[in-house]
Amino acid sequence: MTDLRYYRPLVQAGRVRPEGALVLAGGPYWFAQAEEIARDGGGRIVAAGDVPRDWQNRLTRPRAPVAGKTMDRARIMGILNVTPDSFSDGGDFSEADAAVAQARRMVSEGADIIDVGGESTRPGARTVPEAEEIDRTAPVIAAIREAVDVGVSIDTRKRGVAKAAAAAGAELVNDISGFTFDVGLAPFCAQSGLAVCVMHSRGNPETMQDDPRYDDVLLDVYDFLAGQVAMLEELGLPRDRIVVDPGIGFGKTVAHNLTLLRGIALFHGLGCPVLLGASRKGFIGKLGHAPEAKERAPGSIAVGLAAVAQGVQILRVHDVAATAQALALWRAVEKG
Repeated sequence: MTDLRYYRPLVQAGRVRPEGALVLAGGPYWFAQAEEIARDGGGRIVAAGDVPRDWQNRLTRPRAPVAGKTMDRARIMGILNVTPDSFSDGGDFSEADAAVAQARRMVSEGADIIDVGGESTRPGARTVPEAEEIDRTAPVIAAIREAVDVGVSIDTRKRGVAKAAAAAGAELVNDISGFTFDVGLAPFCAQSGLAVCVMHSRGNPETMQDDPRYDDVLLDVYDFLAGQVAMLEELGLPRDRIVVDPGIGFGKTVAHNLTLLRGIALFHGLGCPVLLGASRKGFIGKLGHAPEAKERAPGSIAVGLAAVAQGVQILRVHDVAATAQALALWRAVEKG
């Protein structure tokens, strides 16, 4: 699906709204105007009522719960890497007991969903054999579901890993390849009743940062996600079970990341909850002068709050407690 015109809602908050304002995604935010964007670089501001009806419907329709959590406010997805080589916390939680303890900690700090990953997808990372990835993730997911009342997602590109994770209790499949790596994964998710997160990436982790280029990164990413959502729907997976993620840092330069973050409200036009996974990414280190990944919580939170202000429903983060505190204060200020 490639539209000639795209519509980015200019998101606002507050109880007092102008006549003609439309509620965004059934949540607490609204928009009275939108930026109309053209492929040729042209653009203008239009009233919400002048946005085409199909775009209006997708922008305003309430989002269904994800992993048992309503999308009427920003939710926190805590990252749990059970890998020896992830860019930020590799090896910290590769043992099952440490992983379950970390899941408990993140839930107590405010995590709504725990995202379990058994394959590092940092730039330059190599593919992990499926059996090894299953051995890393499935026992941890089963232990978390037994120990903690929380939604669990599996961060994988592989059908076999997703199947084992679902049997262990995972409710959501988070695929960084946008369901392009394993052709059997999307049909399995559709048939199994699982929710999915479809992310944009360019290339694979080994090569994705080798001079990535786009005609227009915001619109190119939108078109890719729109095409994958349509593919999933054709397989029988409704939009109510689909989350979209623009894939910050996956085959993008610093400039690409900033363009996507500035325009992230455009992705509400897909009619799905929007997830942002920018936590501790390299561009935060570069712009925030924080060479060590674990020193990037302030920058990660700043980026997350900027996205929440544009209506993003899910923040995928490492620093759960700090993010939860920031969101609590953000909501308090908004409500007055």
